[in-house]
Amino acid sequence: MSRAKIYITLKKGILDPQGVTVKKALDSLGYSGIEDVRVGKYMEIKADGLNKDIIQQMCERLLANPVIEDYRFEIEEVE
Repeated sequence: MSRAKIYITLKKGILDPQGVTVKKALDSLGYSGIEDVRVGKYMEIKADGLNKDIIQQMCERLLANPVIEDYRFEIEEVE
């Protein structure tokens, strides 16, 4: 059994309105000096037979929008 941990974020240069909102909220709470905030998605998939090629296909076909998002993943064996 394998578990894939998938991290998806907007590409550099793509406006992140959620990140802007979070940054403004942190500023208003007194957390100064924060230059930028980017908000993304995190997913875990647990299944038999997961490998790099399968996860990459999942990301390209459904989980991420490769036009505006970057993704990275880790695969680990679990019991």
